[in-house]
Amino acid sequence: MMNKVLLVIAALTLGACTSPEPDLDELAREYLFLELSMGQHDEAHVDAYFGPEELRTAAEETALTLDQILTASQDLAARLAAIDAQDTMLVMRIDALLARLRALDTRIAINKGEYLDFDDESLALFGSRAPQYDAAHFQDILDRIDALLPGDGPLARRVETFNDQFVIELDKLPAVFEAAMAECRRRTKEHIDLPERESFTIEYVNDKPWSGYNWYQGNAQSLIQINTDFPIYISRAVDLGCHEGYPGHHTFNALLEANLVEGQGWIEYSLYPLFSPQSLIAEGSGNYGIELAFPGDERMAFEKEVLFPLAGLDAADADLYYEIQGLAAQLNFAGNEAARAYLNGDMTREEAAQWLQDYAMSPEDRSLQRMRFIDAYRSYVINYNHGKAMVADYVERDDPDLEERWARFEKLLSSPMLPKDLQ
Repeated sequence: MMNKVLLVIAALTLGACTSPEPDLDELAREYLFLELSMGQHDEAHVDAYFGPEELRTAAEETALTLDQILTASQDLAARLAAIDAQDTMLVMRIDALLARLRALDTRIAINKGEYLDFDDESLALFGSRAPQYDAAHFQDILDRIDALLPGDGPLARRVETFNDQFVIELDKLPAVFEAAMAECRRRTKEHIDLPERESFTIEYVNDKPWSGYNWYQGNAQSLIQINTDFPIYISRAVDLGCHEGYPGHHTFNALLEANLVEGQGWIEYSLYPLFSPQSLIAEGSGNYGIELAFPGDERMAFEKEVLFPLAGLDAADADLYYEIQGLAAQLNFAGNEAARAYLNGDMTREEAAQWLQDYAMSPEDRSLQRMRFIDAYRSYVINYNHGKAMVADYVERDDPDLEERWARFEKLLSSPMLPKDLQ
């Protein structure tokens, strides 16, 4: 049975009454109730929640319909927009809540089978539109890779065969990933004060549409899962260690919890709605954090000296491997084009998978896995590459030194900033 406070929240959510002097903290509780109610319809919607359990219980017991959630969301947005906030932080708090509610409304429409154009959807959900690139852009990059690895047969097959010598055997994964994560953490702690209680657990899983995932548990704890469906290359250890851990998702969530939930009392940050502008910053900072933690040639040196021996790999061709990896990373936007054309109805699923094979050098099985991801997460794909570019532009504007870059990065991970604030 819900207590009196929860009954008031439910009544407010249903538009049964309004307050002449809105309490922003109570409106934030109302917002959480709506997001948790949405989570009853869309299991991927709530990525993390460590707020009051009575709100989750209330959402489960009240069981609002999608239309009821939408009506209540629009009503809450109107009341938030009417608040005359003067304090800069309160303005940012309200803007962030409104952006989350716009994303919630959009996700409700998607769950009802009502779709926007790909770019309009990404703007409504994640606060930005990704640039478009044609086939010629990617072909130029492919030609440069081809020059590095000449030979017979399709380029993607040649690259895959070359990369096979850098696969980490399954029995060596734990040692390699633990070493990579430890180094990512050490480097991050040189610049960012993390909560003393923070820690993580790694699990190795199968049959997922993603390669790695951070499930934030609250109290500065994370469960990090690594998908072993496909061979994992040596470079993925640092990639995933930084992206999912330090200074990526684990660090981001721990800082938001410490600075906004505990420091400011902003309860709305005890919930991470996956389909929201927070994801552009989360994925963008997760990917940018790799280069921030390992600037210049430091990553290659660490991997050669520490990870290659742990994995039992020969580093003789490592320089060429990293050069090819650097160019291949520039093909990441090809995934956006496949998703845009597929979701807009300009390509079939098979044609989009073939595009990934042709312009992202993605083998057939991995292309099909990526299509599974696009089916499940739609325009979310822009957050990894476009998000990274936006974070990099914000952190590196006017070419600051390394310490200032870390300071800007920490500010981004500790505040209610939105994608529009990066520009």
